[in-house]
Amino acid sequence: MSPAAKGLARWHEVIEAGSHPETLATIIHEDAVFHSPVVHTPQKGRTITIAYLSAAGKTLGNPNFRYLREVVDGHTAVLEFETEMEGIAVNGVDVITFDDGGQITDFKVMVRPLKAVNKVWEMMGRQLKDQAS
Repeated sequence: MSPAAKGLARWHEVIEAGSHPETLATIIHEDAVFHSPVVHTPQKGRTITIAYLSAAGKTLGNPNFRYLREVVDGHTAVLEFETEMEGIAVNGVDVITFDDGGQITDFKVMVRPLKAVNKVWEMMGRQLKDQAS
């Protein structure tokens, strides 16, 4: 089984269980990098990556969320998803890189259309602010 296939199986288990920070910590590499669709600078480190993924789980991961397709090759998985956020249709892609042990080393999210990007920015901002409180 490829590193991406191994890591992706664990990713699905974690998100289906609610993307809790303590569970995310078990699959995120210490030096992971997160690329947000709304923040220009890559976010480096396990702690910030967990914060973003946990917030995303609470905003994007609503009952409408579903993965449409997955492409897995070697250390990389590309997952297309769709959801709805406050009446706005969201379509996006997660590009996830895994190390040999199946831990996430790089996570990039791309979202479309512009209305969806704006909604993600608004709702993720609220979640991250709540997490910091």
